[in-house]
Amino acid sequence: MFEALSDKLKKVFKDLRGQGRLSEAHIEAAMREIRMALLEADVNYKVVKTFVDRVKEKALGQEVMGSLSPSQQVVKVVYDELVEMLGGTSTQLIFTKKIPNVVMIVGLQGSGKTTTTGKIARLLSETQNRKPLLLSVDVYRPAARQQLSIIGDTIGIPVFSGDASSSPLDLARGAVRECMLTGYDTLLVDTAGRLHIDEELMVELQQLKEETVPAEILFIADAMTGQDAVRSAEEFHSRVGITGIVLTKMEGDARGGAALSIKEVTGQPIKFIGVGERYDAIEPFYPDRIAQRILGMGDVLSLIEKVQSEVDEKKALELQEKLARDRFTLEDFRDMHRQMKRIGSFDKILDMLPSSMLGGMRITSEQMVEMEQKLKQTEAIINSMTPVERVDTKILNASRRRRIARGSGTSVQQVNEMINEYGEMRKMMRLVNSGGLGGLGGLLGGGLPVGPRRRKATKRKKKKKKH
Repeated sequence: MFEALSDKLKKVFKDLRGQGRLSEAHIEAAMREIRMALLEADVNYKVVKTFVDRVKEKALGQEVMGSLSPSQQVVKVVYDELVEMLGGTSTQLIFTKKIPNVVMIVGLQGSGKTTTTGKIARLLSETQNRKPLLLSVDVYRPAARQQLSIIGDTIGIPVFSGDASSSPLDLARGAVRECMLTGYDTLLVDTAGRLHIDEELMVELQQLKEETVPAEILFIADAMTGQDAVRSAEEFHSRVGITGIVLTKMEGDARGGAALSIKEVTGQPIKFIGVGERYDAIEPFYPDRIAQRILGMGDVLSLIEKVQSEVDEKKALELQEKLARDRFTLEDFRDMHRQMKRIGSFDKILDMLPSSMLGGMRITSEQMVEMEQKLKQTEAIINSMTPVERVDTKILNASRRRRIARGSGTSVQQVNEMINEYGEMRKMMRLVNSGGLGGLGGLLGGGLPVGPRRRKATKRKKKKKKH
């Protein structure tokens, strides 16, 4: 996300770093470039004007830390203003002691309301210990309520069905009553959408709001529609009074105009972003972390949180110890690939790393696809081996390799390449553990004792005792 804007801003700052001393003319030139970069990213033109004016005023007014260089000062001012434009601080859903707390999900048709309803319910259940109940009041779109039921079954969250012929208001009343009787503390209401805003839809949403008195009204916006999403959010807020925004399809939005405009225009915070199709592909929105990504500073905190939530710690420690003791088999190699896949795709991981760590390297989308395919290919090859072959690659003669290639849908050459890569990895780890790379023996496992080296030391001690 934000790739195009990020690249342009990094170029602006690179040009500033080439100046020994920044004059007003340098700042003016940088502001013109930043203005153009934001407009090309489809940011609302009023928001762009306000942003550039603030940055210019602070950059010329020296409202920065004295320890920074002139170019770093500008970067800091731009970072601070980006954070402010995106909302300042992260804002989570606000719940009361009332049973149930109603969360109304509103937005235009096709923005991802129903899927997002399921994602939020799953997130609340797993991270906030809430007991959600799902409800669809979209009685107009064919199979809309059935879609939510399928999602509920998939994520293990109950769905209130009610009478098929009921009106939206009757369904809402029935679901609230169900929560009060059975102890569900959160009711997520997936409302109807339209391809465009009309009076009938707004009246229905206002009636639902009066009936359920929601704690939150979340507007679901497709980030890829840019300023159309911002205008719709503004209209919904003026008519219904939204309390927060969820931006969907952020992983496919290279520009970021909606994210950078919507808080400033509506006055309401972005609370979540959708970053994929899976039901766990939703994240709380952190303005400071997003600003860091835009400026090429990475988002290491989110990456750490992702690793901690997705990676099996016990399994990771086992793999680490096997690597350190040179007992790493092809089954372990496959498990390591699976752990990596759970963290996310390569582009998502690289997006969270500071650009300084990548040395300015830019991996193309074609290379990303190739890397993902390579991972799948590796797993297919290992899956086509017998358990004995995965433990001892020395027995993999020509006929076995032909059989593995047929079973995995690959060529013998590809099988050979994968086995060679595995062999090279083991050699590298032996070198690391023996201190052969400048004493990096503690790289894995914080100094795990390595069997062979420990035994040699013991033998030397025994010889000394005999003398």
